[in-house]
Amino acid sequence: VPQLTSQSVHETLERNLDYMRKRASTKVEMKMNVPADLNFKINNQLFDWVLENLLKNALDAMNGEGKILVEVTSEGKNILIDVSDTGKGIPKNKFETIFEPGFSTKRRGWGLGLSLTKRIVEQYHKGKIFVKSSELGSGTTFRIEISKG
Repeated sequence: VPQLTSQSVHETLERNLDYMRKRASTKVEMKMNVPADLNFKINNQLFDWVLENLLKNALDAMNGEGKILVEVTSEGKNILIDVSDTGKGIPKNKFETIFEPGFSTKRRGWGLGLSLTKRIVEQYHKGKIFVKSSELGSGTTFRIEISKG
């Protein structure tokens, strides 16, 4: 069972966005709106993988051009993390299917990324992840709900 420790939400997200900025097209703008004083209980390596997977999927959906915004709010005992992109969007009838093992829109994909992401968030961190909203041709927002730490 992975160890969970209290980490700064701001530092965790900034580290992951910096990592992805170095790997993204210069035509992709990545911003975050994260309060500096929030902490959550996570396993750094596993949660970094969750964020990397969401950000990589967002980059793929935008074909190298667009905007990614990561916004964080605090609600009761939870931290809400919204990862939004201006990509191609997801049809409403696929909102649940995308988290199933083997589902992929990529020719060379294994379809394990989002299913593993969901497992890490829900089983190891006792949180939730879901498609908050998506519009074809406009983009998608994933939401992670996770306990404060």
